[in-house]
This record gives sequence, C-alpha cells and structure tokens, in this order.
Amino acid sequence: MIQITPQMRILVAIEAVDGRKGIDSLARLCQEKLQADPFSGYLFFFRSRRGTSIRILVYDGQGFWLAQKRLSQGRFVWWPSGKEAAKRLEAHQAQLLLAAGNPETEAAPVWRKVSGEGPKQNTYVLILAVSCCGYGGDMALPRSRDR
Repeated sequence: MIQITPQMRILVAIEAVDGRKGIDSLARLCQEKLQADPFSGYLFFFRSRRGTSIRILVYDGQGFWLAQKRLSQGRFVWWPSGKEAAKRLEAHQAQLLLAAGNPETEAAPVWRKVSGEGPKQNTYVLILAVSCCGYGGDMALPRSRDR
C-alpha cells in the first residue's frame, strides 16, 4: 500500500500509455506531454491502454520509484478525459482511484452518536459509505473508550 499524504501533488495523465514503458520513458513523457518536471516530487499516474493497471512514477530526491497496481479482475472504470494532457487530483481522490473507484464522487463522512453506559461512554463513530468497491452499506470504525 502506498501512503499518499494530503501535501502530495498528484497529476494523472489523461492519455493511456504503453505498459512496457520504463522509468526513463515515463519521465520523458512527463516533460514532453504533461509539461511537468519529473524531478518535482509530483506523483504521476499513468493508465495502461487496456485499463487493467495503473503505474505511479515519483522522484524522492535520490531516485525514481515506479509502482504498479494491476487488477486481477475488471478494469479501472473512471479515468479523466479532456483536451488537456493531465488532471490534478487531491490525495483522497488518488486513494479512490487506486481502489478502482470514482474520484469525482462527492461523499462526505457521516458522524453518528453511539450511546454507551454513563456520560463518559458516549462517543461518536465515523461511518463511511464505501462506494468505490461496489459495497453500498455503512462501515463503522471501532469505538474508542474514554478512560
């Protein structure tokens, strides 16, 4: 699992790339097509032509990292389109994209009060509606207890 922080800048290449391209070819593509510096620390996302894998290129100050996620079934359904060469994403949108979801989904977390025994036992639980993986129900995080 790749940890994507909110401070990271993310560019998604709109045009699909050949899955055989390596680090040097993708870095050159960043410069020529995306008009971006591959040494800038951006996370560059590329999709294969078939839509079954995503590759991420990033420079960490010492060298390049190239990560790939290939789905065992299905395809990455959402991918940006438009006349520009790349689209910027926020960190939470990139996480949804890596989960084969739709980053353009506007779903805010819902907080529900959970009652317990005694006044200190009342706590709030974050309920997430997970739509990226086909699960439409609510998923609750574990409750924390005040001591």
